[in-house]
Amino acid sequence: MDPREALDEIATLLERERSSRYKSKAFRAASDAISGLSDAEVRDAASLRRRKGIGDSTFAVIQEALAGKTPAYLEDLRERAGAQRASQLRKKLRGDLHSHSEWSDGLTSIELMVDAGRALGHEYLALTDHSPRLRVANGLSPERLRAQLTVVAGMSGDGFTLLSGIEVDILEDGALDQEPDLLRELDVVVASAHSKLRMERAPMTRRLVAAVSSGRMDVLGHVTGRLVEGSRGTRPPSTFDAKAVFAACAQHDVAVEINSRPERQDPPDDLIAIALREGCLFSIDSDAHAPGQLSLIDYGAERAEKAGVPVDRVITTWPLERLREWTGRRR
Repeated sequence: MDPREALDEIATLLERERSSRYKSKAFRAASDAISGLSDAEVRDAASLRRRKGIGDSTFAVIQEALAGKTPAYLEDLRERAGAQRASQLRKKLRGDLHSHSEWSDGLTSIELMVDAGRALGHEYLALTDHSPRLRVANGLSPERLRAQLTVVAGMSGDGFTLLSGIEVDILEDGALDQEPDLLRELDVVVASAHSKLRMERAPMTRRLVAAVSSGRMDVLGHVTGRLVEGSRGTRPPSTFDAKAVFAACAQHDVAVEINSRPERQDPPDDLIAIALREGCLFSIDSDAHAPGQLSLIDYGAERAEKAGVPVDRVITTWPLERLREWTGRRR
């Protein structure tokens, strides 16, 4: 098989299983290192081995691919990935409203995220890098976000649209961590709490209701902040009056995110049931921080289908024109 295709697929599968970011980046770096080389240059093993970006593992993959084999490492990853999760709802998803690039805490360029979105058959993808207060995630200042908008503007075409957006932090008082006028310029605003997640029930309820009622957000991201598995360990869900928060979402036409990351599984099933009863819309999103993670929406679609979420209440099943009309209601 083609060596670059083998390296890229390995990187994608490592990203999907949320392996070490250094592993996936090493395989993408090796792919970049042989990009543009002639067949003779790639087959010159001695020279290739000395090339920057080529390590022992990536060199072995290239040699196996050149020999006409499927690299053993790739076979192992494919076996670990197993059968893709299937649901009728997954087939109806048209896009994803929550993704990150290397502009904040994502692993790759915007271009690679776009390529992955296209490869999945998405009609649209929202780029939602973090906001300024989240320094640990290299959140975007207003100036950096405006600079990003010029890049995003040139990334659409051929049936695919990259939507401008942000995952804006919900501050302790419910304010949103970005200039209001700048938020109005964006196609999609996802708002999430990332700090003070152990606030007491009453103030956390006030915090989330205030954010939802602000008139400046479209999607309430990973509402409980819980972690149920993975390398970061576990974290209990925030406590709040879910009925009050989801009633506010329904009243102010804010979608509740079904976050597809397996380590989050957020909201929990019982909260999805409450949001359904309150009449909420939903957004099934990957919260991808790398190209291979965009496919995690398989998990979110499966959970939503099992929870009985009606297709038409999932805004990521809507065609782009309807979605733009909905998000444009606040602009």
